Amino acid sequence: MSFVRLERIDGVAVITLDDPDRRNIASLPMSAELDAIFDDIESDESIGAIVLTGAAPAFSAGADLEDLLAGGGRDGLMAVYAGFLRFANTPLPTIAAVNGAAVGAGMNFLLACDVIIAGESAKFDSRFLQIGIGPGGGHTWRMRNHTDLQTVKAMVLFSEVIRGKEAERVGLAWRCVPDDELLDHAIGMAKKAAAAPRELVIKTKKTIVDTEMVTTGAESVEHEIDTQVWSMGEPEFVELVNNLRKNISSK
Repeated sequence: MSFVRLERIDGVAVITLDDPDRRNIASLPMSAELDAIFDDIESDESIGAIVLTGAAPAFSAGADLEDLLAGGGRDGLMAVYAGFLRFANTPLPTIAAVNGAAVGAGMNFLLACDVIIAGESAKFDSRFLQIGIGPGGGHTWRMRNHTDLQTVKAMVLFSEVIRGKEAERVGLAWRCVPDDELLDHAIGMAKKAAAAPRELVIKTKKTIVDTEMVTTGAESVEHEIDTQVWSMGEPEFVELVNNLRKNISSK
């Protein structure tokens, strides 16, 4: 039985968590499938961006508690985390299209993505403390990278649940769109990244991620310059400049 679906659309890999009867919980079989899918995607030069969503009616309702209890300890937890950590660690740009509930460890899937698009029915529910377990998988750190500290505390410590429009307001989601437009919106956005030169997109994403280490304006110039110099020698930029020169000379 498969727990993940992969579709390729114009350079975009659309990954659907596909265990709807269990509301797409993060299980060990799902993590193993995602691991293999990412090996395939990242080696496929035609893929330039990734969109993640869940099979209706939910995005992901958390971790499989039986897997957590059976695994135990650090190694067991890391095996459960393996699936969503592939989203966190991929060099390709990622978008989460959040349809319905994202609960507990299910939120870790979307928090691992670069950009979050919420459907109006989206529900963000941290819930770790409510079931007597500490947050895991980088949950609080990743949430803090998407939104402000007070929102993280409200959701994690005080069990506040927020919906799609509120997620947009507090910055947890980039946009909130109607449910019937959600996937098309996310894919359309992902196509823009996929249309750019793949290696340039990968290098630029790394540059953005690594800005955490930059503390001054002078460092920011040094941080970007090598990638910019490299890109100026690549065929896409050289061709663009040559075409501009031809257009100018023909006038």
